[in-house]
Amino acid sequence: MTQKEHALIGLDVGSNKTCALICYPTETGRLEVSGLGVAESRGWRKGVIVNLDAAVLAIKKAVEAAEAAAGIPVDTAYVGVGGAHIRGINSRGAVNVANRGHGVTREEIRQVIRTAQSVSLPSDRELLHVLPQEFLLDSQDGIRDPLGMVGSRLEANVHLITASTLAWQNIVTAVNRAGIEIPDSGTVFEPLACADACLTTDERELGVALIDLGAGSSDLIVYQHGSVRHTAAIPVGGDHFTNDIAVGLRTPIPEAEKIKRLWGKQTSGMPESAALEVPSVGERPARIVSYGRLREIIEPRATELLELIKAELDCVDRESQLGSGLVLAGGGAKLGGLVPAAELVLGLPVRIGFPMNMEGSSEVLPDPSYATVVGLVAYGKKMQLLRDQRNKGLMGKLWGALRGPGN
Repeated sequence: MTQKEHALIGLDVGSNKTCALICYPTETGRLEVSGLGVAESRGWRKGVIVNLDAAVLAIKKAVEAAEAAAGIPVDTAYVGVGGAHIRGINSRGAVNVANRGHGVTREEIRQVIRTAQSVSLPSDRELLHVLPQEFLLDSQDGIRDPLGMVGSRLEANVHLITASTLAWQNIVTAVNRAGIEIPDSGTVFEPLACADACLTTDERELGVALIDLGAGSSDLIVYQHGSVRHTAAIPVGGDHFTNDIAVGLRTPIPEAEKIKRLWGKQTSGMPESAALEVPSVGERPARIVSYGRLREIIEPRATELLELIKAELDCVDRESQLGSGLVLAGGGAKLGGLVPAAELVLGLPVRIGFPMNMEGSSEVLPDPSYATVVGLVAYGKKMQLLRDQRNKGLMGKLWGALRGPGN
């Protein structure tokens, strides 16, 4: 297998920036970073593509930068999907076990999952993921793997994640036009990818919520007992904070974005009376405002976001089911004062989600704003391992058939 065939590529196409990351899996199970490319996103609004040509150009720029750093061409990638169009639902299916004396077979497990996912979806919805939660065999619940267990009726609870077909197709089209193919199951709900980069196994078992604070929206995923229990998209993201600052301080959007990032770096211990120079719109002279005024603009939007998160977490009984609390990922996680505010509103421990299990990463990459693209590579590694296991199983059966009985 060539170096290129070993490579894993993640592509995070967001409203604010487009990232391409090339990594190689190591023998220790970590990811060795080979190339990172970042380009300013164009052609996006509120988490969906509104100008296809501009989105394609941003993808090409990010991919070309990653290729130059890694020294290999890129032709396939795992691609993140998120935004307010995402929906998550829980579903259940059931089948009768054909031969209970011999236990549940793999085919019956596949059949019950197919039954659970066969819900009637509107024509404008695309099924992204079918995530098994637990199996039930007769009166016994909480089963992780029912293979070989004896019973007469097998049931499965699954979580289904769907996206707008139009939004999904536009992302796939933009990536394909940039010269990149997406493998089977290669469009990934972004918080699902973030979880692979930021969460530990213990956190998923104890119960944890992760929210990817993007530019156009904030996407949520909740784990309990190791499986996904709830997903949601909240239509408030970093761009809303930027727009609030631009309107409240009457400053251009690019300057408002700089002020927001400055707030994230300097809010700790900053006195209310501290002065901040704010450029004005047009030819008007810059003005001086206090950090207290900036706080008055930012905090109401932060409170709104946290209240929306709280409403979603109430669906899963956050106090008793989220023993590991909340993890904030994405660029918006760096907003100053958000962690203590979230702990106060939600009554949960809160931490920032940094990408883990990387080798050779630059000083830029260990940052919550790159959690999605690192997670996409980690997700791709997991899918590659599953394919290898299936191929080995098929080869084992073939080898057994060729050897014949008694050999």
